[in-house]
Amino acid sequence: MKCQFCGYHEDKVVDSRSSSEGASVRRRRECIKCGRRFTTYEYIEEMPLMVIKKDGRREPLDRKKIQAGIIKACEKRPISTEKIDDVVVGVERAILKKFDREVPSVFIGELIMQKLADLDEVAYVRFASVYRQFKDVNQFMKELKTILDKESLIAKLVKPRRKKKKGI
Repeated sequence: MKCQFCGYHEDKVVDSRSSSEGASVRRRRECIKCGRRFTTYEYIEEMPLMVIKKDGRREPLDRKKIQAGIIKACEKRPISTEKIDDVVVGVERAILKKFDREVPSVFIGELIMQKLADLDEVAYVRFASVYRQFKDVNQFMKELKTILDKESLIAKLVKPRRKKKKGI
């Protein structure tokens, strides 16, 4: 560490303690050459996770933006704020687990749609219509058909089969 008084590059640490609830370390140093003391702070360098947009731009990941999109999709639906928060936290965890510096916006959008599809179909369709930028009603109907086909398949798989009575 360079002495702020004489510019000499060697010093010794006289005292070291944690500050700001463990977020930084405060060190008292003494210059070997001039003997003067000065204070330095060490912080963890936080590099924000960057979102790579479809057009190539990059912007910091914004939890509030994710939350606002999900809230808008769930508007006037019987979905508690706790469930919305669970979706936001789930999306954040999945992003942080898989990416450390940059995440494609496509990954975030698809992940949100997947979580909303499990939570509420109307919220899913609302989000998908904005995210996928449906150009016309046909694209919208195609997405609805996919949901309905999935539901009917699940209903068939879950529906108990009746046994036929055998005659004596």
